[in-house]
Amino acid sequence: MSTIPSPIGTLGLWVPGIDLRPPAESAALAAEIESLGYGALWLSEGLVRDPFLEAATLLNATSTLVVGTGIAVIWGRHPRSVRAQTRALTDAHPNRFVLGLGTSHRLVVEDVLGLRYERPLAEMRSHLDRLDEPDPLIDLIGLEHSSATAPRVLAALGPKAIALARDRSDGAFSYLVTPEHTAEARAILGPDSTLIVEQAVVAGVAEDEARSRARGHIASYLAAKPYRESWQRLGFTDADFADGGSDRLVDALVALGDSAITERVAAHLAAGADHVCLQALPAGLTTAPVDQWRHLAGLLLPARV
Repeated sequence: MSTIPSPIGTLGLWVPGIDLRPPAESAALAAEIESLGYGALWLSEGLVRDPFLEAATLLNATSTLVVGTGIAVIWGRHPRSVRAQTRALTDAHPNRFVLGLGTSHRLVVEDVLGLRYERPLAEMRSHLDRLDEPDPLIDLIGLEHSSATAPRVLAALGPKAIALARDRSDGAFSYLVTPEHTAEARAILGPDSTLIVEQAVVAGVAEDEARSRARGHIASYLAAKPYRESWQRLGFTDADFADGGSDRLVDALVALGDSAITERVAAHLAAGADHVCLQALPAGLTTAPVDQWRHLAGLLLPARV
């Protein structure tokens, strides 16, 4: 396996839907994120553009920022294509791309992608097996294999998925979790694997609006079985999943306000996270929360760099 790029630091941003904007606007956002001092920008699965192509746009627009897929969904994505796209990004931008892979969940795979979702862990193992095979086409035409390889992390919530990330990648990427989950994940990963944790936040917004954004965010995941199972392992019950999610669930998963955000980031790092990527919840998916990014940089980065 490869080493997670050192410029990643302890703080980054997870930016869903950046590909909903024209490429020039996405590139400008990446340049601002870099100028603010964040170590990494993490992309969700593409909504209108492929995340590997989007990563190329963002890497070309910056000079030190690490860009990672957080995550690229494996269903319908041939391992050879993943390998070729990863190689292209790594050759062009050494030590600046992280390959994040995941199985997502049934609602995305079946309802959006139109594919069949079954045995996700087995499918991930099979995908990794094929991803790690020698490329027969390169061997056939006599080219040397690229010496540059991208580090990879696997989306992981449950113990078996975290163990797979430990054994078959450079680390794990967790999403919508608490510091308690971070501690449990670190115990499974051991000291040598990288643990990247997403943390949803709302900063610099009136309390009522902040809570409304947080509740809407959590409500959008309540029907996804992997997240419900993850929260149940953390002690949440069906009562917490009713009516758009309980205050207890929302407050555990989304940090609202400067004090809560500072404490939550510190708690994840103390529990064993190597890198926390903040998802600043915007007013709408097509609105880039630039003001929040700037506010959070002033709040957190001076103590983290």
